[in-house]
Amino acid sequence: MASPDAESSTAPVAARLRRARIGVFAVFFALGVGTAAWLVSIPAVQARTGISHATLGGLLLVLGLGAVIGMQIAGYAITRWGSRVVTGVSVGLTVIAVNLPVHAPGPAALAGALLALGVATGAVDVAMNDQAVIVERAYGRPIMAAFHAFWSIGAAVGALLGAAAQGISHSAGVAVLLASMLIVVIGAVGVRMMIPVEPPESAGAEAAATQSAAPGPAWEPMKQPSIRGRLIGFGVLAFLLMLAEGVANDWSALHAVEHLGQPGATAALAYATYAVAMTVGRLGVDRVAGRFGPAFVVRYGSLAAALGIILVMVSPWFGLTLVGWAIYGLGLAGLIPQLFTAAGNIGHTDQSIVLSRVVGAGYVGQLAGPALVGFVANWVGLNLAFVVPLIFCAVAAVVAPIVSSSGSRHPNEAVRP
Repeated sequence: MASPDAESSTAPVAARLRRARIGVFAVFFALGVGTAAWLVSIPAVQARTGISHATLGGLLLVLGLGAVIGMQIAGYAITRWGSRVVTGVSVGLTVIAVNLPVHAPGPAALAGALLALGVATGAVDVAMNDQAVIVERAYGRPIMAAFHAFWSIGAAVGALLGAAAQGISHSAGVAVLLASMLIVVIGAVGVRMMIPVEPPESAGAEAAATQSAAPGPAWEPMKQPSIRGRLIGFGVLAFLLMLAEGVANDWSALHAVEHLGQPGATAALAYATYAVAMTVGRLGVDRVAGRFGPAFVVRYGSLAAALGIILVMVSPWFGLTLVGWAIYGLGLAGLIPQLFTAAGNIGHTDQSIVLSRVVGAGYVGQLAGPALVGFVANWVGLNLAFVVPLIFCAVAAVVAPIVSSSGSRHPNEAVRP
């Protein structure tokens, strides 16, 4: 039985971790709101600047380039100032940058605005995931998927807010401004609740204590071949899985129109079904990971996603197709969170840089998805082009053990506060 003094000493630590967890939830939610604020304003931005669909597609690549740049900058910045500081700065930049595209007068200005928005949101993405890994490790049990679920919830709230604001004011600028005000409030509160950076001496002492108290191999620096190999594996897996996620984002509604002859309004239910299933899955998958381990989630989640996309491909009825998209979303829900957790725990040093590489690789996959599936669809049709994510899910199922290799420490191995 623990002594009263021990219980009183651990109580503030537990309270701090609970606050930090709420803070990370808030920042994930805020970034979801910001992302949706931009997405719902795309039609208005295109009309304002007078650009074609082709030009818009090219400019969206500029946004993706900015995000990858921001991710790499954040990785190095976090090693110096910590993820709380970098999160706060990048959330502030996001608040400013998300307002720039809706006021761009032409294509050149829009390109600059999207580059800035990409850098800001990419930096937030890495910083908040780095903080999430720290909090999850301290909690001693999987909680990463729930953080990602709050991004989805924030995106839904941001989309509804943007649609309502544009309906009332007929101005995308007003809608984005309202969303950015919400980001300021929620983001600022969330950042204040996060865990501040620890002094290097404290971090080193904690690492030494962990290695001496816990069995298993010592943590290795990222430069060693075993770490480099796993980092490459994580990057490839992130690329494949986020490309698979992007398939539903980009092609689910169009598939319902072209393959099943559904009207546009009804076809939108395909993506909505997938998105809701993804959010629900992320709210519950942490318990599965805690009981059966991350490799179980990745293996059987990938197999479920493969089953879902097969059902979408063979279904002659829209209702059954929606079931397929739901299974696909549930299957994919926990995969990226488990991967980010494994990447963040690959070694005690260079955590933020590892995360920046893995998150960046996944984002490239998400950007490449529309082009790759579209290229295949030009040859065999959109329905058969879904064999691409099917193959990628199968590969993920085979390499699932990488997320629980002995080279990294899963949160279950940490000491519960």
